Amino acid sequence: MSSLSLEAMKEYLSKSIASLNRNKLNGLLAEIDFRNYLSGLGFSDRVSPGGWIARSTGADEFGRHTAVLFPEPVQPDRDYPPGRNLSPPPLGLHTVCATFHQLGIASYFCTPVIERRDDDGSISWYFIQLGLPSTQSYREFPSDLPGFSERQRKYNFLRYRTDTSVIPQSAIPEEFAKEHLRVTFQNRFMSEVSDIDGIFWGQQYTYPVEIKEKTAGRENDMGEYFGLDAGPFVKLAFYAAKRGNLHSLFVVREITDAESRALAGWWFIKFDQLAQYASWVPRRGGRNMMGGVSSVIRIPKAQFQELNAENLDIL
Repeated sequence: MSSLSLEAMKEYLSKSIASLNRNKLNGLLAEIDFRNYLSGLGFSDRVSPGGWIARSTGADEFGRHTAVLFPEPVQPDRDYPPGRNLSPPPLGLHTVCATFHQLGIASYFCTPVIERRDDDGSISWYFIQLGLPSTQSYREFPSDLPGFSERQRKYNFLRYRTDTSVIPQSAIPEEFAKEHLRVTFQNRFMSEVSDIDGIFWGQQYTYPVEIKEKTAGRENDMGEYFGLDAGPFVKLAFYAAKRGNLHSLFVVREITDAESRALAGWWFIKFDQLAQYASWVPRRGGRNMMGGVSSVIRIPKAQFQELNAENLDIL
């Protein structure tokens, strides 16, 4: 069979993920919970799977070109043989990617082909550009992408030995597809890459979503607040700079404590409000997803809205 087992996917993730600290794992779990929560509210057809946003690098080229990549999750033990009928993109992605295209961001849906059982090196990706007014055909990925320079020297993206046994089995297919596609892309092109937790399409706007699991902090000058690392804040600011029909959301899965992860509530804030009310003075935070010490921007909890069907329906 031209397929992968869950064990083969876990083995690959152990080599591609640099570290899986508690913050990174909780962030991944929060993404899963977010999609399940929106499905329960009746919005499953208005939220995309996760993906990547990549920018060009190099002197005089840094950030000039941007591409968004959405992989199809690789289902365990499913056949993906060469010559198969390639999967059609989810219908909602066409709407999302039309917004990106209008802002000069090329968007691609990627689907896999597997030649040999449990051989991640035999996986080829095929991609189709979305958001264009004319019908496009699948091409083998990664073909030449405008503005991205080819990597001149090999880099070992699969050098780690990370324990991935803590990742829930339900999350493995999507996480594997994202990581394999990222490595395939970065093996070919020089780029700065960041993940997209999901995209919500509302009645008027398209919203890239940044999802974090948080306990609320409290300080005298602000009262209760949620913190956001500087890196994700800059990414949300990038979306705001593009504007048009593109807005963004910071979503918080509030928990009572880090050990039990008991749900206290779901909250969100649009970037305009986030930028208006965020403290100008950052605070030293805890360990970020890369294992380093973070710099945290504080946003008053009072400026967040409850993430419920009524509030989502008017976005």
